[in-house]
Amino acid sequence: MIKTYKILSLLLSYPQKELKDFLQDCLILLRQEELLEDKQMKGIQNFIDVFSKLELTEWQAHYVQLFDYSRSVSLHLFEHVHGDSRDRGQAMVDLIRFYEDDDLKWKTNELPDYLPAFLEFISLSQSTQVAAEILSEPITIIGKVHQKLQEKENAYQYIFSAIISLSAKQPEMDKVSSLTEAEKPMDLDKEYSEAPIRFGGDNGCATCH
Repeated sequence: MIKTYKILSLLLSYPQKELKDFLQDCLILLRQEELLEDKQMKGIQNFIDVFSKLELTEWQAHYVQLFDYSRSVSLHLFEHVHGDSRDRGQAMVDLIRFYEDDDLKWKTNELPDYLPAFLEFISLSQSTQVAAEILSEPITIIGKVHQKLQEKENAYQYIFSAIISLSAKQPEMDKVSSLTEAEKPMDLDKEYSEAPIRFGGDNGCATCH
């Protein structure tokens, strides 16, 4: 397992007592793999400083208000390109098949496009190079969420900065801007559509465990 991806997955998950207790240890584990540079490590330290001072219920309320009530920073990847359209359902099916091609049976209650679940899947990759290539496929979406979190001056931006630093390619800002401009409010029935994201190309990730 590539621990860095697993830790970032945990830091993006709904905060529970176990996560709050883990905050002070995660930097030690991240340093052991040395996948993140000093800039990203300092950002994660800032994240820890912010949320370790909050009561758990305050952190949970912040998390829900941030991620569940704003499409612009949703942790569900396909929501940014398909909204609530039918295309999202097919994209979900395709993503589950991609996971199962690498012997990962989807047993969680989370939707397969939930970013923490996607990061956990990547953590099972055979190598950091393979992991970086898989991560690069939805990097435009991840870059868009990162940009929105920066605008909000929200500490979760540091987790997204760390994720982006691990990718085989960086977000192209013109594509990020196009995705942002296409965004519509959550209460609209008619959703925009983009070209489907294809995880692993035509053959999936043949080298992942």
